[in-house]
Amino acid sequence: MKKNVLKRYLDSNLLRRILGALILGAITGIVLGFFPNAVQPYVTYTKFFGDVFIRLLKMIVVPVVFFSIICGSASIEPAKLGRIGVKIIIYYLLTSALAVFVGLVFANLLRPGFGFSVIGSAAAKAKISEAPAMNQILLKMIPTNPMEALAQGDMLPIILFAMLFGFAVSFVRGSKDELLRKSGDTVFYGCNGAAEAMYKIVGGIMQYAPIGVFVLISIVFAQQGPQAIGPLLMVTLCAYLGFVVQTIAVYGAILAASKVSPITFFKKIHEIMITAFVTRSSSGTLPVTMRVAEENLGIPRSISSFTLPLGATINMNGTAIYLGVCAMFIGYAIGSPLSIAQQITVVLTATLAAVGTAGVPGSGAIMLLMVLDSCGLKLTEGSAVAAAYAMILGIDALLDMGRTCINVTGDVVGTLIVSRQEEKYQTSNQAEV
Repeated sequence: MKKNVLKRYLDSNLLRRILGALILGAITGIVLGFFPNAVQPYVTYTKFFGDVFIRLLKMIVVPVVFFSIICGSASIEPAKLGRIGVKIIIYYLLTSALAVFVGLVFANLLRPGFGFSVIGSAAAKAKISEAPAMNQILLKMIPTNPMEALAQGDMLPIILFAMLFGFAVSFVRGSKDELLRKSGDTVFYGCNGAAEAMYKIVGGIMQYAPIGVFVLISIVFAQQGPQAIGPLLMVTLCAYLGFVVQTIAVYGAILAASKVSPITFFKKIHEIMITAFVTRSSSGTLPVTMRVAEENLGIPRSISSFTLPLGATINMNGTAIYLGVCAMFIGYAIGSPLSIAQQITVVLTATLAAVGTAGVPGSGAIMLLMVLDSCGLKLTEGSAVAAAYAMILGIDALLDMGRTCINVTGDVVGTLIVSRQEEKYQTSNQAEV
């Protein structure tokens, strides 16, 4: 009987379970609010289960980021790190940086979480450190001891070292020396296996997510009351406004500058956008993306077979918007709005984090922990930061749909632009000959 119950639980839709946990947790918390004497005993006896979830998430952040970034960087073949590779990587990094900026603009204008004080903020403030000056941030990115950075969870040095290591592995794999090539492949497949193992662990942790979300959300609503609903709606509004602006303004401007009709373009890729929205997976949408790119947009397979898989790995424009909005929300919710220096750190970290955001459902929530840590918002059990993060996690699936759609759309825009530029380049070369 117990096995049947557990099997039914594991086989049921995770998205529905998390959303159900959010709703039930909110209802439980609101009901508890009518019995003030019951709130503290409830918090005392249930807090452990929420803390377990927070610790499990913190446990997985460093290995997921480290191995994912190595694999993403190492998957770029040296032979393709030429004209096409440089163009598409620059496009992915610039649009990711613009996406974070868009998210921060809306978060500064609408201020999600402003005036909403999460219980425990006094304790949390003691753990928040001021972001250093920009030159110190850039200097700190260079680790004096990579192993120490890994042990301490210092994210910016970890990201830089993992990228450099991944690029080095890529060049070793492309060596003409057979021994070096085999050694490079061994390292790559080892890191890829480690990354896949980490994703399996993440999947297992997410099975516990409904329990953790229920406990953490019920505690928030028991202590805060129904007023916690408003900030969550504001976060969702901010994120989706950012998604719309990124699509229409940023992608539309890039397409128009390349003499491509944005309206016609979006009509041709609507199947991709819908698939990404529903599946919440850039990698899962990839077969559809490649087919539509070739059939509807006429993009050569020789280009799309490189740029689209690469984009599914390192291009996360929608996730970048989400990271900016959610970091601002958590800052406001704990009573410590992010300073300009901290927001610059968010832009830098979120842009680099795009390389380490796996194209699978829910990975953005893991990256959010890294961004929070980089700007001084330490996630510790029982803190206000943990409570605010739990609120975000409760609506993460809803945000994940929108951000995945934007991620994949950005991949196709970049691929089309590079394809058109390569077509002009080839035509120009043929004319000269």
